[in-house]
Amino acid sequence: MKTYVLRRLFQLLPILLAITFLSFGMMRIAGSDVVEQKMENTGSDISQEVVDAAREELGLDKPFLTQYVVWLGGILRGDMGTSYVSGKPVFSTFISKLPATLLLTATSILLTILISIPLGILAAVYQNHVSDYLIRTFSFIGNSLPNFFVSLLLMYLFAIRLGWFPVIATGVSLKSVAMPAITLAIAMSAKYLRQVRATVLDELSKDYVVGAKARGIKFSRTLWGSVMKASLVTIMTLLMLSVGSLLGGTAIVESIFMWDGVGKMAVDAISMRDYPIIQAYVMWMAIIYVAVNLLTDISYRFLDPRIRLGGDKE
Repeated sequence: MKTYVLRRLFQLLPILLAITFLSFGMMRIAGSDVVEQKMENTGSDISQEVVDAAREELGLDKPFLTQYVVWLGGILRGDMGTSYVSGKPVFSTFISKLPATLLLTATSILLTILISIPLGILAAVYQNHVSDYLIRTFSFIGNSLPNFFVSLLLMYLFAIRLGWFPVIATGVSLKSVAMPAITLAIAMSAKYLRQVRATVLDELSKDYVVGAKARGIKFSRTLWGSVMKASLVTIMTLLMLSVGSLLGGTAIVESIFMWDGVGKMAVDAISMRDYPIIQAYVMWMAIIYVAVNLLTDISYRFLDPRIRLGGDKE
């Protein structure tokens, strides 16, 4: 197992490096930088000498490859740079936003599990019954509604009309996180319950389920003891992908509810051309997806003996 993990890490490191290079290059071809953005916002004429001096102070006057090497060297030393806008260290800014994103991720995943897995199993067990049709209808509607529309709908109903939750987040608390988490959980549950239904249906059609029924074994014992265990690989994949995207922050939902997380930080940084913050966010996203893929592969080897035995032969 140790050899397998190390081999996977070495395979993923070039991907991380390529992502940093491409993202760094794409930001530099945006057509303007933070200095020009600030000068435009002042609304007054500023000499080119002042602009050049400001760009030199921030290191923006250097060639692209020089900027990239300097930035990458700082990352390897644990220095993520300083924000062009606030002047604060990028690392401390990022860490200050992380608790809000972690709370939103945990709450959304919990709600998604509580909704999608029971409903997916129910739809599979009662295939083509009324409950199955109702659940599939919910899935279709949930997949059709964009997150921003669901956000505004929940805001109007639960915040403005009923007054149960604040219109915008007032801090990192369960009351403030409720509506953003419900918004994300509706979208994810609508998508994942169909996957859970399809996976459970596939397992229910296999010979071992028919054999267990013929031997008089209770269906509930077969369902929870065998079918769900065999379905865990697919369910685990879905959950890990969700964790990866949520830890990266959901920019639209966070911006609508003013949830002060990583996603909103990235949106604000993009609008202000704050390159160090944007690059830190890209690095965070890349590391998350690399880590999620690695953890998913490892979990497969524990959940499915066929994968474990096949990998041991390599």
